[in-house]
Amino acid sequence: MRHLRRRMIEDMRVRGYSPKTIKDYVRCVARFAEHFRRSPARLGAEEIREFQVYLVMHEKVSYGVHSRFVAALRFFYNVTLDTPVLVHKIPHPKVEKKLPVVPGREEVLRFLAAVPNIKHRTILTTCYAVGLRVSEVTRLKVEDINSTRKIIHVHRGKGRRDRIVPLSDSLLEVLREYWRAVRPRTWLFPGRDPDQPLSSRTVEYVCQRARKRAGLHPKLNVHSLRHAFATHLLDAGTDVRKIQVLLGHQSLRTTQTYTHVSMRDLLGTTSPLDLPAPSRD
Repeated sequence: MRHLRRRMIEDMRVRGYSPKTIKDYVRCVARFAEHFRRSPARLGAEEIREFQVYLVMHEKVSYGVHSRFVAALRFFYNVTLDTPVLVHKIPHPKVEKKLPVVPGREEVLRFLAAVPNIKHRTILTTCYAVGLRVSEVTRLKVEDINSTRKIIHVHRGKGRRDRIVPLSDSLLEVLREYWRAVRPRTWLFPGRDPDQPLSSRTVEYVCQRARKRAGLHPKLNVHSLRHAFATHLLDAGTDVRKIQVLLGHQSLRTTQTYTHVSMRDLLGTTSPLDLPAPSRD
């Protein structure tokens, strides 16, 4: 199993998978092997089916967790074991079409005001102001902030793609105030070890505490700020294709999720009850 584990990790690193994805996939395959107490190389389609039934019926895992297991097993059998025929027998769960939790602008401001630590408040403000993922904002460096050109350089976002996002005057003032107070050197938001960035887990923990202080929706998390960024821009009339570029979405279909939660067009819709009565002529 150690040999397969090492080989799988190497296969993912060669293909540019993120450290988090590598860790998640290895954990999923290991869990699958532990369930049967046998090497995954000796397990096949019937065991995979049985394991998926166990996850759904007994552990009642979410769609996201189930999908992660499927992706990990498909990679392991398709790439590491080179058995692509087996991959086609691994069913993928039906996509859940749940709308994201999107706080209103006043709720976002109340949420940010509930964060007393200036570094934590600034990193969450940046998430909302620019629409970054938590993994992207924690990996920002001081040199990525270009106050002259009013841009932020986001390195190796999802899919290992770089992008440029605009730096607003309001966020620039927030970052300047933060820099004067903290004086970060390399990482814009360093952790306890100044040579390492603040961890995503810490940011999520800070978010949970602020949410409770502000009395907001229990499912609000750091990613909700990214949702709010997109939805509030859409409400303000920003073209959905511009929002796609700002968010770093490869597909416009992903961005169009926000058209279902934006209230701009919905609030302008006339109820059939308010339509003029038909003419009797």
